[in-house]
Amino acid sequence: MTLTLALAVAFGIAAISPLLARTMGRDAGWPLAALLGGLALYIWFAVPVDTVSTVAWMPALGVELRLSLDPLARVFTMIVLGIGAVVMAYSSRYLGRGGGHGGYYGLMTLFAASMLGLVLADDVVLLFVAWEFTTLCSFFLIALAGPKGTQPAVRTLLVTVAGGLCLLTAAALMVVRTGTTVLSEILVDPVWSTDPGFATVIAVLIAMAAFTKSAQFPFQAWLPDAMVAATPVSAYLHAAAMVKAGIYLLLRFSEALHDVPVWNLLLITCGMTTAVLGAVFAMQRDDLKELLAYSTISQLGFLVATIGVGTPAAMVAAIVHTIAHALFKSSLFMFVGVVDQQTGTRAMSGLPRLYRIMPGTAIGVGLAAASMAGLPPLLGFVSKEWMFKSMLDAPGAAWTGPALGALAVFAATFTFAYSARFLLGGFVTHGPPAGPGPEPVHSTPETIEAPHATFFLPAALPAVLGLVLGFTGFLLEPAVAAAARASLGEGYKADFGLWHGFAPELFMSMAVIAFGIVLVLVRNPLDRFLDRELAPITGVATVDALRRWAIAGGARVGDVTRTDRISRHVWAVLVVLVALAAVGVAVVRPEPEVGSPVRAEDWVVVLLLVVGTAAMVISRSRVGAVANVGIVGFAMALWFFTLGAVDVALTQLLVEVLTVVVIVLVLQRLPPTFHMVSRSRMLVSAAVAIVIGLASGAAVWAMTGRRELSDVGRYFLDNAEEDTGGINVVNTVLVDYRALDTLGELTVLGVAGLAVVLALHARRTLPRRQVRLSVPSNSPLLPAEDNGVFLRTFARVLGPLIVFLSLYFLVRGHNAPGGGFNSALIGGAGIAIYYLRAPSDEAARIRVPYVAVIAAGVIIGVLTGLAGFADGSFLLPLHAYLGDVHLTTALVFDVGVYLAVLGVVMAAIDKLGGDDRSDEPAVPPPPPGPGAEATDPATTEDAEPVLDAADNREVQA
Repeated sequence: MTLTLALAVAFGIAAISPLLARTMGRDAGWPLAALLGGLALYIWFAVPVDTVSTVAWMPALGVELRLSLDPLARVFTMIVLGIGAVVMAYSSRYLGRGGGHGGYYGLMTLFAASMLGLVLADDVVLLFVAWEFTTLCSFFLIALAGPKGTQPAVRTLLVTVAGGLCLLTAAALMVVRTGTTVLSEILVDPVWSTDPGFATVIAVLIAMAAFTKSAQFPFQAWLPDAMVAATPVSAYLHAAAMVKAGIYLLLRFSEALHDVPVWNLLLITCGMTTAVLGAVFAMQRDDLKELLAYSTISQLGFLVATIGVGTPAAMVAAIVHTIAHALFKSSLFMFVGVVDQQTGTRAMSGLPRLYRIMPGTAIGVGLAAASMAGLPPLLGFVSKEWMFKSMLDAPGAAWTGPALGALAVFAATFTFAYSARFLLGGFVTHGPPAGPGPEPVHSTPETIEAPHATFFLPAALPAVLGLVLGFTGFLLEPAVAAAARASLGEGYKADFGLWHGFAPELFMSMAVIAFGIVLVLVRNPLDRFLDRELAPITGVATVDALRRWAIAGGARVGDVTRTDRISRHVWAVLVVLVALAAVGVAVVRPEPEVGSPVRAEDWVVVLLLVVGTAAMVISRSRVGAVANVGIVGFAMALWFFTLGAVDVALTQLLVEVLTVVVIVLVLQRLPPTFHMVSRSRMLVSAAVAIVIGLASGAAVWAMTGRRELSDVGRYFLDNAEEDTGGINVVNTVLVDYRALDTLGELTVLGVAGLAVVLALHARRTLPRRQVRLSVPSNSPLLPAEDNGVFLRTFARVLGPLIVFLSLYFLVRGHNAPGGGFNSALIGGAGIAIYYLRAPSDEAARIRVPYVAVIAAGVIIGVLTGLAGFADGSFLLPLHAYLGDVHLTTALVFDVGVYLAVLGVVMAAIDKLGGDDRSDEPAVPPPPPGPGAEATDPATTEDAEPVLDAADNREVQA
């Protein structure tokens, strides 16, 4: 089994977990625990260290699904899968007997697979993707708590996604600078030592990403807020695994950044601040789960500060404390769930002396709490002494080590105190007076039962393992030493014995225990002193305020263009265009022109453009303006054709035809002439038009111009036929090389088509303008049926021909002008002829389900992209030969483009042309004015018939 297959198995477990939950209910936790545990054992014993597995993922971008099991990844793999297996077993008794647990088990196992992908990732793109998967799993698992979890889930998502954006920025910068996405190669690149500025920027970005995920100051508030989630979620994600993603990231990048001053400063300062704040806030909590949440923040702060020290001993200390913390904190959270389930409350002030009722639970909690407090002979004692040792030996000024050690002793003293508070308040005494937290539910010993063994044992297992490893720390020494070497690139001998003589760290531990006992003895006055708000604002309030400000700021920005006035929308574009032209002329130096800049035929096109533009400007008629715009459009199509851009010319020509049709459908609802404007406005408009015209010309001249063919263009011309099997470079770029971009444009076009349909369905268009014709009522010009004979006859022959022509252009697009977009426009022209030949709107109604056609086009594009995975990458075209005929999935992708574009054209014509076709009664004409005589139009020869411009139905003036 390769690492790739192991990761696939992990995601396979996530896929089947909802099915198991549906058939087994909450008992699905047992087989899921066995699967995760078995996968952990297999990776530990059967997969050699430093194994690397690669699978083609995005070959066009040089990105592989590259996995590596180095010693550091190995340790974190065991934490992720081992704790995950225990939590799954625990969930089988924590959850209710009813059904509906498929979502929970699915998300928990998906998180486990995502974390496994994160720690095994040897590619920064894969690292980021897995990082965001863990964020999304956390969001949905918190939201499973119901209405009370909605806002905490959103706040958690906002904070952690902000960190994800920092990681994405760092990944992009590293890839651009080093030229590779392989993480192991990036970390040993010389750029870290040769470019301090770059290293500083990456250090800040990576630190911010880790701080948001591992709840470090000033981003720590999300973790206590997330405690509304179910207790197993807190035990796994927010104590043992997800918060360790930040720790893993810091350890992974220590090799490259441990000598960057800002890295050390940020990690040590923010880490120790978090350690102290979390410890003090934990002393305020009456709710056991909230106390553990703040204690988690504090312990993570210790880890971050230790990594910030940056020495080999510090790496050893951080890794062994990561293991110890995962064990004792997951155990404590699960025991809180046991207490909550058995007593109905987590408030210490509402609990009786549980050590008499649940002695086994009390012993398990005592072991885990002692490890958290750093008491011998637990693993927590070993890891704490290593942290003390590394902090005393911190590099820098002579006072740095002692100062950091003293601060660590201060924070660890409160760690001892809140560990004792947890044990005594929850199991020995009735607890302190209720502080901040939920209203306690007082339980009586008569209503409490000891937990069943299957509920108790999963929670106790990590605590017992912490005791065993405290005595047998030598079992961890090889793995931790190798992991420390992998994280820093330097080796260090790890000695996890309980006794190292009268070393300074021993005296520091003794001081912590002594001062901690004092805090326990004075806990009642200390509780009264801490029963107040220690900060003027909370982190949760800060996140909510930032969210409100962001929403309000977005609304204000939107207000600038939230109007029907076209000028508001146009001005922004005009200003950007002028700025672009100014930058282009001032900064970009156009290269010398190649060849003759002007040809004789160019002047013909320029003349047509000038004539069309001038005629459009002076036209008072809307129809005349549209016709003159058509002159400009057809002239541009002619220019493209003379330049050899046949595909572009064809597109321009077809767009002009369909644009005229659509505009005419709109014009029938507008006055026939433009409204009069003042001379001053006319002059301003003319000045703006001239400036924008000059700016556009300057921008085109500066940014493009006639230069030598670019390297990319040369590559397409030289390699298109070999790479894609097609010789039409324009089409191969759209459906082969740049297919992902085309898929995005296709999706946007489909959404635009749906927007047209929904907008015109929700808000009907303006009524059609009634046209007065000065012709007798019996004029042969009036009957639509008679006058449409020629067009109907013409369309009967031309319609099928146009459809065949569009399909012909679709098929030939890979080797000749055509393709999905152009062929759809040809088909759209056929639809326009079909519409125009009809004698009435009802007869012209397009009965093809164009919304389904649009959706089918987008779906075909996506499915074609998925088929590319058969050859290793999304949207990678597949090729085959049927005799001498070259077949490619790019043609299928083009079919998707064809359907989506054709559906949008049909939607626009049908909705704009006949939106007011309905069963609603027509609006009657206004009554005659005072004194007017009612006349019978049938007997009045001078009556002027008024024709509906859309369907020629005759109504009376």
